[in-house]
Amino acid sequence: MIARLDEELREGEFGGKAAQLGRARRSGLPVPPGWAASAGFVERVVAGDEAAVGRLVEAFVELDGPVAVRSSGVGEDGAAASFAGQHATELNVRGREALLEAVHKVHRSARTEAALAYRRRLGLPPEPRLGVVVQRLVHAECAGVLFTRHPTTGADERVIEAAWGLGEAVVAGLVTPDSYRVARGGRVLERRPGEKDLAIVWSEAGGTEEVPVEAERVGALCLDDARLAALDALAAACEAAFGGTQDIEWAFAGDRLYLLQRRAITRG
Repeated sequence: MIARLDEELREGEFGGKAAQLGRARRSGLPVPPGWAASAGFVERVVAGDEAAVGRLVEAFVELDGPVAVRSSGVGEDGAAASFAGQHATELNVRGREALLEAVHKVHRSARTEAALAYRRRLGLPPEPRLGVVVQRLVHAECAGVLFTRHPTTGADERVIEAAWGLGEAVVAGLVTPDSYRVARGGRVLERRPGEKDLAIVWSEAGGTEEVPVEAERVGALCLDDARLAALDALAAACEAAFGGTQDIEWAFAGDRLYLLQRRAITRG
C-alpha cells in the first residue's frame, strides 16, 4: 500500500518514521509533503512488481521535484529504539531509475550486519520490515538537530546544533556545528559558534556533494534570534502533539522552518 503522509499511517504497516511524520503533518507541523510506502509494498517494488513500481513512480511525479527517500522500519523512531544511523537515506533523488535505486538501497540497508546486530542487541525480531517515506526535498540554507531536553544532563532546556546546507553534515559529524542552549520559552542561554568549513548541498546531477564554505561564514552563527524563537516554538508544538521528549531534525529554507523528523530522545 502507498498513502499520503496526511493520512493516518499504522506503524505496524508503514513503519515508525512514516507514522510519526504523518501524525506531525496532521497536527499542522511543517512537514514537507510526501508519500509513505508500506513494508509489503516496498517488498513488491524490490521484487520488480510492475504495478507497484508504476504506482511508486506516479507518487514521485506528483511531488514535482527532487525528493528524499527515507527508511521507515517497523519499530524505528520509537521510544525504545531509534535506529539512528542504521538505515540509509537518499537525498536529491531525480528520475525513475534514481528513485528505484534509492528504494533498493534503503531496503538493503536494513539487512547489513550492523543493522541486524543492532536488532539482536535490542531483542527485536531478526527479520526487518522496512517501509519508505518519499518527501519533497527541502533546499536548506541551514539545518541541524534539536533536543527538547539536554541529552546528557537532562536539564529542561533546548539544545540545538546547526550547520550550513543539509543537516547530514551535522548528523554525520563532518563539521563542528554551532551549538545553542535555549530556555523553554525562547530565552537564549548560550551561543557557541562552530567550525563549519564544508556544507552538504544538492548536486544538479542528483545526489549531494560537499562544498567548501566561504571563510567569513565558517565561524558565523547560522541562527539569529528569530530562527531560535521559531525552533523553540517548533519544539513546543512537537511536545504538545506527541508528549514527552523530542529529538528533532529540522531545516530552514530562507525564513521557512521545516520539520524533517522527530522521535523521542532515546539511548537506543
